[in-house]
Amino acid sequence: MSVVAVSGVSAAAYFSLGLGEKRLRSAIFVLVSFAVGALFGDVFLHLVPELFKGEGRRWAALWLLGGFLGFFVLEKFLRWRHCHVPENEAGHSHPVVALTLIGDSAHNLVDGMLIGAAWQLGPAVGLATSLAVFFHELPAELGHFGILMHGGLSPRRALLYNFFTALMAFVGLALALSLPRLFEGSAQPISAVAAGGFVYVAGSDLVPELHHELEMKKSVLQFLAIVAGIAVMAGVALVFG
Repeated sequence: MSVVAVSGVSAAAYFSLGLGEKRLRSAIFVLVSFAVGALFGDVFLHLVPELFKGEGRRWAALWLLGGFLGFFVLEKFLRWRHCHVPENEAGHSHPVVALTLIGDSAHNLVDGMLIGAAWQLGPAVGLATSLAVFFHELPAELGHFGILMHGGLSPRRALLYNFFTALMAFVGLALALSLPRLFEGSAQPISAVAAGGFVYVAGSDLVPELHHELEMKKSVLQFLAIVAGIAVMAGVALVFG
């Protein structure tokens, strides 16, 4: 039930569909700005502190850097393919869409593994971990929804893709329950690679896009949305950390 609730967070953006696609498109710059803050906040306030606990700190750093470089290579490939596909081909979208979906899938996989392992330690630990995952996923998924729309997807398709990545939490849950030894050895590198991917997407793809907006009012709104994304993740870390 915890994984069902956490996966359902991906549908939070469903309520925004009532605004209409035109209004959503006009608000993308705010959603993308919020996503930048949420991604950086997720990485530096949630993932990194967990990754650098214990004896595997150096390996965690290498996995994180490996994730960053891996996403760089992946985007190079996607952009190369982008240049060799006709612009009017159906389903053609910006590489940031694939990068976001891959990073989010890895993140949700680990979330499912963490929830499965936590409930095996007892109801109190399981409930606390589930709440922490739920509340940090809520702003993250809203941010991802904005990124997917920014990458060229329609609101409904962005919502659908977001939901499919959320299903990876069930795969992680199955691994934690059936293969606890595999969980112990794989959770850290998967989390680190996802963190490196999030840093790459936020810093390399999204921040440069924000600089295309030069109007003072919108620039201030961008900054406030970034701060809001970080603040929400900071609040989750303080309450459930």
